Amino acid sequence: MDQRQGRCDLHTHSQASDGMQPPADNVKLAKQKGLSAVALTDHDTVAGVAEAQQAGKEYDIDVVAGVEISTRAGGKDIHVLGYYVNTEDEIFLQRLAGLREARDERNHLIIAKLQELGLDISWQEVLDELGRPLEPDESIGRPHMADVLVKKGYAVDMRDALDQYLAEGKPGFVSVPRVAPEDACEWIRAAGGAAVIAHPGLYNDDELVRRIIEDSRPDGIEVFHSDHGPEEERRYGKLAKEYDLIETGGSDYHGKRQGVVFHGDLGSKTVMVDVLERLKAAASQQRGE
Repeated sequence: MDQRQGRCDLHTHSQASDGMQPPADNVKLAKQKGLSAVALTDHDTVAGVAEAQQAGKEYDIDVVAGVEISTRAGGKDIHVLGYYVNTEDEIFLQRLAGLREARDERNHLIIAKLQELGLDISWQEVLDELGRPLEPDESIGRPHMADVLVKKGYAVDMRDALDQYLAEGKPGFVSVPRVAPEDACEWIRAAGGAAVIAHPGLYNDDELVRRIIEDSRPDGIEVFHSDHGPEEERRYGKLAKEYDLIETGGSDYHGKRQGVVFHGDLGSKTVMVDVLERLKAAASQQRGE
């Protein structure tokens, strides 16, 4: 038996946001990797979940309906993962639509900033780089703009594009008003799901992470992530125990851009299936089951 049998990758992205593959391809790859379950957690949208779950039936693998919500706290972009959300909850869908409108506004402001810097880039080029029409309820992110910057020679790869222009504190970075993490957690709970603070190590501010936990009362925290080393895993595992949080994990797989997998390959960071049972239980509690 593959050593990852009984393991789950709870953080992957598809073309419904800034991943490179159709949702069904993530599920197929998870099956090929010997995983028992995979979560689709696209940014501010659940548009790819139905396709992923249909593929789950085809490949006989459990697909968790997920989402990654963009929030803002302490002057930083903070992401909140939701698991087992009701993807047909109209209020939840309206809230996500509002987030995508804010994301769209931010995207156009980023393009304007890059143009002010003298870079020859347009919004139409970003859309054209998709190579297909943008479907309803899908979202565009900074990786899409990074692709164009690389293609036009302004950066050598996506990491370089982010480091030079698009990451927080860089000249092309734009922040628009966003909801607070506690709002995102409440939205997820209201939609019958379990809320998890995503990749805390990326925020470089553990006191802020602690405040978010105390204010937002999430069900879990993402201890295992492609950008977390052993020290981060130890630190956030300890924090999870302190606040009695579910320790989740995932690769944050986006597929390959310019031949490089970003953040990590699907299945490279996993948790055991018992974590799913705890998330299911937390979600069931929200639904009053």
